[in-house]
Amino acid sequence: MKKTLILQQSAYERIAQHLESTYPNEGCGFFYGKDGDQVRQVSEVWAVPNSKEGDQKRRFEISPLDYIKAERKAKELGLALLGIYHSHPNHPAIPSVYDLRQAMPYFSYIILSVHDAIATRMTSWRLVEGQRLFKEEILEVTTHTELKKIP
Repeated sequence: MKKTLILQQSAYERIAQHLESTYPNEGCGFFYGKDGDQVRQVSEVWAVPNSKEGDQKRRFEISPLDYIKAERKAKELGLALLGIYHSHPNHPAIPSVYDLRQAMPYFSYIILSVHDAIATRMTSWRLVEGQRLFKEEILEVTTHTELKKIP
């Protein structure tokens, strides 16, 4: 059974606005919410700078300091740090070999394809446990503002 990532509409809009604004470079950030066995619910996002030296049109990097801040922010929010989002300018919303090399277990990875500064398609991916392989998650956007209690 595929895992599902449920994204609140407001979180989707903040991600899209952020990544459209970073075009033609890749943008990135973290997202937070509640985690269950089969469902993750995203309610908050936090944009961070792309700290990649060199070609930011094809690569992103998050600084170690921003990872530490992201963990602290999760505690402040009382939510789980669920993953990382980033854009693929003028490319499909599928993970690259670079994305796979950088990926960590547990996190979901939202990728937003941005063409000519317009968000076009969003997908979410997780590493298959014990393998260096991504599996696509079901991604749903909802207008509900409250996180449901999940198992």
